[in-house]
Amino acid sequence: MMKKILLLFSLFYYAIAILAQVPAGYYASASGKSGKNLKTALHHIISQHEERTYKELWTDFQKTDSRMDGKVWDMYSNSTNYIFFTDQNTGQYKKEGDNYNREHSFPKSWFHDEYPMYTDLFHLIPTDSYVNGMRGNLPFGETASPVYTSSNGFSQSGMSSLPGYSGKVFEPNDEYKGDFARIYFYMATCYEDKIAGWDCDMLDHSSYPAYKDWAVTMLLRWAKEDPVSQKEIDRNNAVYEIQENRNPYVDYPGLEQYVWGEKITQIFDPDNYEGITGVMPSSSLQDPFERVSVMGLDGRVFRSGVFQSEALQGLPAGFYIVDGKKMIVCP
Repeated sequence: MMKKILLLFSLFYYAIAILAQVPAGYYASASGKSGKNLKTALHHIISQHEERTYKELWTDFQKTDSRMDGKVWDMYSNSTNYIFFTDQNTGQYKKEGDNYNREHSFPKSWFHDEYPMYTDLFHLIPTDSYVNGMRGNLPFGETASPVYTSSNGFSQSGMSSLPGYSGKVFEPNDEYKGDFARIYFYMATCYEDKIAGWDCDMLDHSSYPAYKDWAVTMLLRWAKEDPVSQKEIDRNNAVYEIQENRNPYVDYPGLEQYVWGEKITQIFDPDNYEGITGVMPSSSLQDPFERVSVMGLDGRVFRSGVFQSEALQGLPAGFYIVDGKKMIVCP
């Protein structure tokens, strides 16, 4: 069901499948598949891609992770304003805000520093060096008792509060949990033939489902609660221009449900896809990079300090106040 967002008195309808600019016939060979077989079909489509050098990533990031103001889009910290190249890590940093580096959001130690995973742009992102270091190679998760919190409480780490796992985890901000979930679905799909040999508490040493039950449950929920954003669409297209492959979980929002979730018995048809979610493109906003607060009509704060372009994504149907402006999300 496409989500409709009414901003003041204007109603916007957007289908992500149209915005994603999927090349004609790109996913044709996955048509008619479901579950494990669908994942394998997608693997054959996206696994052959251009391999980058580690040095090239610095330049690539300017194309894939540039904010509207031209600065680095940092998904681990919301207090940074890094300038590309000028502020890149040269090996020295002491605190959050010093510089940015090349983060393997799917830690490289898990796949033993091997290529082509080592430089796959779909999971390589520019992040604050200090916050990156505080994460280390911790698995993603959720914690109710953080032992580390980044500036403004944006990211945190601590012992897992999720059922099924009790180890230490790194919890990204709600704003990007869906982004990371779709990155992880991509990694399990693109490297289906390799992932069984990787080591991490999230992985079950199989090609399918690839992740342990607790991780699958969490990632599916993250993807649903934080649907595909315009940022992800733009990034998917930018990476495609460089690597010549795509993330199908961005091209077809909700596709993970056909592979791991509640639609696992349903047939995937790329030309008649059910499960599209709507987004509000950055172009429809006066300043989509402005940080705003989201409140209910009863004064309850739902979100604080989020980008205007993603303020309402994943919220249930109802009325909201976004920086004094009344908005409604309809199912």
